Amino acid sequence: MKMKSVPRDQQLHRLRQRYASRGKQGKGRLLDELCEQWGYARKHAIKLLRLASSLPARTNVRGASPRYQPIHDVLTHIWQNAEQLCGKRLVSALPLWLPHYARHFATLLPSQQKLLRHVSAATVDRLLADQRAANVRGLCGTKPGSLLRTQIPIQGAVWDQRRVGFLEADSVAHCGGSLAGDFVWSLTYTDLACTWTAGRAVWNKGAAGVLEQTRDVERRLPFAVLGFDFDNGSEWLNWQLIHFLQQRRRPVLVSRSRPYHKDDNAHVEQKNWMWPRQLLGYGRLAQPHVVPLINAVYQELWEPLHNFFLPSMKLRAKWRDGSRWVRRHDVAQTAYQRLLASRQIGDQQRHRLRDWYHSLDPFALAQQLNKRLAPILRTATIADAPARRPLPPGRRAGANNNDKNRSHEDPHPCKR
Repeated sequence: MKMKSVPRDQQLHRLRQRYASRGKQGKGRLLDELCEQWGYARKHAIKLLRLASSLPARTNVRGASPRYQPIHDVLTHIWQNAEQLCGKRLVSALPLWLPHYARHFATLLPSQQKLLRHVSAATVDRLLADQRAANVRGLCGTKPGSLLRTQIPIQGAVWDQRRVGFLEADSVAHCGGSLAGDFVWSLTYTDLACTWTAGRAVWNKGAAGVLEQTRDVERRLPFAVLGFDFDNGSEWLNWQLIHFLQQRRRPVLVSRSRPYHKDDNAHVEQKNWMWPRQLLGYGRLAQPHVVPLINAVYQELWEPLHNFFLPSMKLRAKWRDGSRWVRRHDVAQTAYQRLLASRQIGDQQRHRLRDWYHSLDPFALAQQLNKRLAPILRTATIADAPARRPLPPGRRAGANNNDKNRSHEDPHPCKR
């Protein structure tokens, strides 16, 4: 064994010298040759060739480069006010938030502005890694309504996600771990093409309350509703709502998902986390007087903040590579940016959206949001809910810890 190891050691010594003097492509070819000749794993071959060479060994310490420390506080301020976005979304949100930064914090130095223009999503995630916290799960409150199942067809084909106006809707229970009794429900509506999202609150989930809030949402949308898709819950599957959607000059295309297949409504299921849960958490809201307070927060603060200043990513391609799925997303954009790029709204509505956008300050919206949430969250109680880790300072109940996966659009391109 000793005599056999001598030639190999001598060869390794020569290979280390060649490895140290080569460029990136030359190192790769040398590693391929070594692995093919001796059957080494690639990582093991790298360690062997770095041993006793002039190349500096890589450390195991992970973290952002120290040159990005001057923008750490800037990213932290924006991240906390922008609902703790993941790195990819936060990088796209920076141009929307930075023009308002100096009015609320310090003026940015030229060196900081340069770093913010070139910082990558991975570096942002590393800079903010120590500020993320854990989350918990809630309960599903969907009870099937069987009366209209035969009249409302199951959506059998994928809707055209390039055309604005096709909505998905869902409800979320603010029950605090127990579905018994009366409490507040949140309704979420999202458009498949531009990701424009609206939310409303109702006391319990009677058909009259759901219909009233659906009317209000449609009246405030910047586009016409062409299709309406929901699950099999009785709050949606009732005559009042179906008549409202179909008894009109241009009926809305109505469809439902398959029973017990929540991935059929994947778009709005993700928004359920971003809207009710991230805003109101998992506590039980059992006071009816908070319903108008929540609706005011949804309409005046949460909706403009999300649709104008918080970008999201849409899935463009997905394929299976062996045992794993590979996904490719587009560049993160806000619903406002997607809506203007779609060219499917009139000039008058386009001007209104632009005026609305220029009248908003995202930092002011975030500050007002915290103040107006306080009386709502003080009424929240938790019954039989799982234990929760304490949140770091500045985090709201229900704030997201890492929305890289949850907030991306269209995790299942084939809805049905």
